[in-house]
Amino acid sequence: MNHSIYSADRSTHLKIVVVALVAGIVVAGLGISARSNSDDGYTQTARVIKAGKPIVITNSNTSMVR
Repeated sequence: MNHSIYSADRSTHLKIVVVALVAGIVVAGLGISARSNSDDGYTQTARVIKAGKPIVITNSNTSMVR
């Protein structure tokens, strides 16, 4: 029994490729099914947040404007 991928025969390489393809399909299927399904479809709305007036937060007589 040889544990090297370089000296493996053709059927071993084919098995590795098939297992990799099946695993890729499973991961892609899980990714598609785990997507959140919302009722509003693929529409996106922009929410605008406007800045208010600057506030002053202090514990002493000195002011700090943020």
